[in-house]
Amino acid sequence: MVARRTKEEALATRHRLLDAAELLFQAQGVSQTSLQQIAQQAGATRGAIYWHFKDKADLFNAMMERVILPLEAGPRAAAAAGNDDPLAEIEEGMVHALTLMVTDPQVRRVFDVATHKVEYTHDMASVQQRHLDARNACVADFEKALRLAARRASIKLPVPGHVAAQGLHALISGLIQNWLLDPAAFDLVQSGRRTFRVYLAGLGFGRNSTPSVENEAEEVAA
Repeated sequence: MVARRTKEEALATRHRLLDAAELLFQAQGVSQTSLQQIAQQAGATRGAIYWHFKDKADLFNAMMERVILPLEAGPRAAAAAGNDDPLAEIEEGMVHALTLMVTDPQVRRVFDVATHKVEYTHDMASVQQRHLDARNACVADFEKALRLAARRASIKLPVPGHVAAQGLHALISGLIQNWLLDPAAFDLVQSGRRTFRVYLAGLGFGRNSTPSVENEAEEVAA
């Protein structure tokens, strides 16, 4: 019982430290937040931080791992060869990710920190590598899904598959980052869905694969 209680207390302390780091990183930026400040915010000692984390980069990565961020999970299902409609799978995953951004304050906070509040200095090299690995995995999954969809639609993509995938990733991540600057500026989910469909149309997917630009204009007018 004592051992279990001690383990539960340690886990609770870890979560308090991560909660404090989220709030301070967003308010002050990662480079301007010290481990001592995080400990004070969490009501813990500096020694408690080093009990749970090697350094600030280790704490940052642990904070990131508590949530599934948009684009990090990647369109894994869409990339699988057994899917009947890989484009629909991508869209479903994208809409789910954008909805999380709008409805989950923690996801929104952590994504904001990861994109706007961190500097990739030498001591944060592991954080930069994590970001690159997640980006590369997502782009690779997009490429697999787009190539599969193109084969099934009997079309040839107008650009190489990896270029189309990079553009799609930039489209979605750019929408999220701009929305974070001013959430009242536009509806993230609706804008994401519409621009995604227009992007697919530009890649050559026809009426059977994605709604036409005219239909999208009618939706906006409605």
